[in-house]
Amino acid sequence: MKLPLRSFALLQYVYVLLGTMSMAFGVVCFLSPNNMVTGGGIGIALILHYIITSLTLGTLIIFVSVPFIILGFIYFGKQYTFKTLLAMLATSFFTDFFREFLHLRALTDDVLLAAVFGGIFIGLGVGLVIKGRSSTGSTSVVGEIVAMKSKFKASEVLLSIDVTIMFAYIFVYGDLKKALYSMIGVYVTAKVIDVILTGRPSKKVVKIVSNNVEVLTEQIRERIEEHGTIFTGIGLHHQKQTKTMILVTVETSKIQLLKDIIREYDPEAFLIISEASEFLGRD
Repeated sequence: MKLPLRSFALLQYVYVLLGTMSMAFGVVCFLSPNNMVTGGGIGIALILHYIITSLTLGTLIIFVSVPFIILGFIYFGKQYTFKTLLAMLATSFFTDFFREFLHLRALTDDVLLAAVFGGIFIGLGVGLVIKGRSSTGSTSVVGEIVAMKSKFKASEVLLSIDVTIMFAYIFVYGDLKKALYSMIGVYVTAKVIDVILTGRPSKKVVKIVSNNVEVLTEQIRERIEEHGTIFTGIGLHHQKQTKTMILVTVETSKIQLLKDIIREYDPEAFLIISEASEFLGRD
């Protein structure tokens, strides 16, 4: 059932609101009190906050984000700029609200836990903001612009910027150990964003090259109850030899059953199992 256009637009703003709250919570309760950083504009703001203590962290997030938002307006237009500006202001507001008004304290002083859970909350926040058809602005704008103008991918540009932020942290704060822990947090953030945006299907993609396709197909239909596709081709080294492959998606809980079926009916079969990152449509 599709949501009405107005309700869908409202849901997007709810995503942005919850996402910015999550990012602010991760910064205030895990990263900042443990003198750790993350990637992007928030990471730059955290480094500046270690130097300029007279300004609130939320204020520094605004100062860091404004140049990037101007770039976004020039290259991507008004709609992109409005929603990005909203996300930036909300992140700044919730950061100072949690830190200066509610006086939230660190939930842990263990740097590894701070890196992991800070990364989780920031990744959750960024993922929700993106689902709300908005952007956190900051360095992601640079990544998208460079990708448009060059052969580099946006992810490569953002990785380079994040590495630069980590080196800047080491230079400013002089703590290599916490910089390395912060990199763990950045990695966790990226993984959580991926899960939020693509989901985490409980299935595996299985490719089976077999000489006993008919029997295996029947067993898969009857015992695993999955649909799939059969391909035919030729061998790489023996081009006169025809090869047949079954492509099927299988619930993780049924992988062992599939292995047992193959072992029983075609022990010479060649099996490849890989992760399924996203499903769209029907097989």
